[in-house]
Amino acid sequence: MSGQPNTRLADLFGLAGWSKGELARLVNRQAAAMGHPQLSTDTSRVRRWIDMGEIPRDPVPRVLAALFTERLGRVVTIEDLGLVRHGRTGKRQDAGSAEHPDGVPWAPERTAAVLTEFTGMDLMLNRRGLVGAGVALTAGSALSSAMYDWLHTDPTLSADAPDYDNPLHADPAGYDRFEAAPIGSQEIEELERSVEVFRAWDAARGGGLQRKAVVGQLNEVGGMLAYRHPDHLQRRLWGVAANLAVLAGWMSHDVGLEPTAQKYFVIAAHAAREGGDRPRAGEALSRAARQMVHLGRPDDALDLMKLAQSGSGEEVLPRTRAMLYTIEAWAQASMGKGQAMRRTLGLAEDLFVSDSGDVPPPSWMQMFKEEDLYGMQALAYRTLAEHEPGAAVHAQHYAEKALALRVDGRQRSKIFDFLSMASACFIADDPEQADRYARLALMSMGTNSSHRTWDRLRQMYRLTAEYSSYPKIHELREEIKLSLPRAAKGGSSARV
Repeated sequence: MSGQPNTRLADLFGLAGWSKGELARLVNRQAAAMGHPQLSTDTSRVRRWIDMGEIPRDPVPRVLAALFTERLGRVVTIEDLGLVRHGRTGKRQDAGSAEHPDGVPWAPERTAAVLTEFTGMDLMLNRRGLVGAGVALTAGSALSSAMYDWLHTDPTLSADAPDYDNPLHADPAGYDRFEAAPIGSQEIEELERSVEVFRAWDAARGGGLQRKAVVGQLNEVGGMLAYRHPDHLQRRLWGVAANLAVLAGWMSHDVGLEPTAQKYFVIAAHAAREGGDRPRAGEALSRAARQMVHLGRPDDALDLMKLAQSGSGEEVLPRTRAMLYTIEAWAQASMGKGQAMRRTLGLAEDLFVSDSGDVPPPSWMQMFKEEDLYGMQALAYRTLAEHEPGAAVHAQHYAEKALALRVDGRQRSKIFDFLSMASACFIADDPEQADRYARLALMSMGTNSSHRTWDRLRQMYRLTAEYSSYPKIHELREEIKLSLPRAAKGGSSARV
């Protein structure tokens, strides 16, 4: 007992709207449902948890995590409740600490447990139709400062499997736990192939349709990691976990589950580092940076990109560095820093061309091809054109080059290129061409589950106002209004 209030638990308790007596009764009922009928909690114990920082014994933290997850409609972990025994009880979620805000990074032996707990809670929400946006994102500067030293140390696999008697271990709550058992190289190969299938589906159709399947697969991999395999297999299994966590994060971001997405990106960075793959850890954090730019927080994105670039290590391939630079350039463009953006894109081009291909790229980089470089250049220039209209012509140039090469079925990327081109055409005072590309985007969006494409469409829609007196553009505006997903029409952020 710390003697200090557990402000994390107090904040979430206030959001949930329960009385202390009501929470005590719910804990007893949920514990019985989870196989602990002997547990008996009362109002005074709940008061001690909140007001005195007392950490209850297992299974109470797991029971509370399940109750708050269901009540609030977002994943709430034991760390979120301030109930992990590592001296951090009482830290407020939005305060954290300079070293470890929100429990990031966590101890190496916790990674598999955090992964399994978080995915299990996410699946529980999916099953019950309760998934919501939830809590605010951690600022990029806080996240990057917390992870800097951790990411720059040499990764080592823990000597033993997680100790289930250790108070740091969080056993999954509210769902079936995958029983730890040894697996061989054939099973890992099958898991690696499944990642490729999920990745291709996401690129073609967006993250909404397969997100639950990816999270479920990741949950099972977390269970597999609880068993200590030979090092070469364990590292591959951590690689599968990192790839699936990135996909789960990207799919969550694609459908607007932003805090959930960020947590998956952080989990992916942890998993990649556990497997000794620092470039993969850096790429995972670069996804969080892209998310920040999309959400209008380019300064946070630049903080994260510094960490992603430096934390990737010296073994990172030139093409991977080129990809990282394109994200940094997009953030700079969002801030109107044209000179810096052009310089950064120049570095990206030079690195991309310098990659001779003698070293095969990792699987997670095989989708960053020439058209993706052009697509990111188009996006950066289109973004800069909001500050410097003259940049629109360069956006058109790169979008055209990207579209000419888009032949591999990655429909979402093609939609983004159409929208970059349409927006650039509007800014360049070419409504005729803009109308053509906007309609091409609209034709493709009906079969895509990506919310981000609709977000980008709304950005383009703003540019149509100046041309609303043109019959074609007036008609386009009406079509966009009718095409917006029903769920998007009700929210103020989605209005056009």
